[in-house]
Amino acid sequence: MNDVLARYTQNLLQSDLHFSTKPILIGGMAMEYYGIRKAGADIDLVITDEDYQKLARRYPEKRKDLYGDLGLVIGPFEIWRSIAHLDYDFFKKEAIEKDDVLVISIDRLLWTRVCAMDTEKYRNDLLLIREYYYREFTNKQFHREAELHEKSYEKRNGVVFGGKYED
Repeated sequence: MNDVLARYTQNLLQSDLHFSTKPILIGGMAMEYYGIRKAGADIDLVITDEDYQKLARRYPEKRKDLYGDLGLVIGPFEIWRSIAHLDYDFFKKEAIEKDDVLVISIDRLLWTRVCAMDTEKYRNDLLLIREYYYREFTNKQFHREAELHEKSYEKRNGVVFGGKYED
């Protein structure tokens, strides 16, 4: 986790980017922050419309329009004012606050992958996020109880009625 934030901060310090509101770290670096997979080379952010407008005026040649989601590509940063037309306020919900950035919540990160699941990379990320949820949130006691009856589940396509296990 700390390595992700250190890389973000180092790249931000080397850039000439300034934000009036803390940006939200999304994408591969957020995936790495949660320990799901390594990030690629780019740094994806969601920013407020106010910050987007300032940067768009400053860097008009760096603007990018992806089906109405407006962004900028500046050095290693892909900076968006929306993802699937969902704005900063949507992605800020339950984000983790750090010194100079917010990290998107795991639930909102999942949503970014659902929005793009037609792309193989993001479908694969969905599978990784599913594994993360199981690893981090499964009730261990319930899981151990279920493991006692694996043979019955296999025989009955996962469903046992009336407590009649065939272990």
